[in-house]
Amino acid sequence: MREALARVVWYGEGFDALLARAVLTPFEWIYGAAVLVDGARRAGGAGRTQVPTVSIGNLTVGGTGKTPVAAWFAAQLRARGRAPALLLRGYGDDEALVHAALNPDVPVFADADRRRAAAQAITQGATALVLDDGFQHRQMPRDADVVVVSADLWSTLPVRLLPAGPFREPLTALRRATLVIVTRKAASSAQAAEVARQLTQASGGVPLVVVHLAPAQLCAWTGGASESTTTLRGQRVLAVSGIGAPDAFLAQLRATGAQVQGASFGDHHAYTAHDVQELVTRAATVDRVVCTLKDAVKLGPRWPASAPRLWYLSQSVVVEVGTSIIEDVLGRLTTAAAASPTPASAGPESFLHG
Repeated sequence: MREALARVVWYGEGFDALLARAVLTPFEWIYGAAVLVDGARRAGGAGRTQVPTVSIGNLTVGGTGKTPVAAWFAAQLRARGRAPALLLRGYGDDEALVHAALNPDVPVFADADRRRAAAQAITQGATALVLDDGFQHRQMPRDADVVVVSADLWSTLPVRLLPAGPFREPLTALRRATLVIVTRKAASSAQAAEVARQLTQASGGVPLVVVHLAPAQLCAWTGGASESTTTLRGQRVLAVSGIGAPDAFLAQLRATGAQVQGASFGDHHAYTAHDVQELVTRAATVDRVVCTLKDAVKLGPRWPASAPRLWYLSQSVVVEVGTSIIEDVLGRLTTAAAASPTPASAGPESFLHG
């Protein structure tokens, strides 16, 4: 309920939303001042990481596609001969489970202390690090700073910081990025291009890429079955989601020709027995229950074997604009020379070079 209300305040255009943002403006100013002070305190992590490190982050709260992009970078580094590890801040167990599902051969280290997690990963053989949600974690050194922005959530409304809006930092923060990725799920190519144009101006010319997080196929949670999304045409679908951008997920399903009923929960929702029972009851009135992978890893283990089969919609990362730019970033990460291994007894600071 709290997140649903926040979305109305952040993205709404009615009088109530405008009034709420006006009331929250003084708190936005306080938050903005705190961001400036904290940014100065955290800036300039000493030295470089012992192995190539890329941070995948965002400017807003949830819904940008950061997790699948981070997983894609890990897979690309592995395909290019590196042994990557994913570093998470430890918030939201679903993200660790999603990464494990997408890249079962890539180890995940969840720890609020990213330097400690990095030291542990390197000790266990990692030759590259992918820092998931690290743009604001400025004390952790990185070789590339990638910021993900959602075209689906982009608005013509002025950029507003928390709590009056979804932004953690102002757009000018993009100027410290290495690369900006505009993602689109249900947004059109033209909408993504317009967002890219605006961000190019705001970032001062930081290289920019457009990525389509495209529906790939329907996957059964149990049994290993998969089907084309074309099978959804004309079906009554219960769409279950506990993500930052539920509207884009619903739009993706509706684009298949399905008759969609939404069952949306807050981001990182922890499903209860009551939630499951209600969803199973609703499942009896539709042809299929479809959720996101982020929800499947939590909802699937609790889904009754006697209930209709649970499916999730897999996503593929398709680079639409800027292929050479992203290849250049990956090339620099994979050709960078690795330093000598960190001793097993080393502390959390020893994975850095002075």
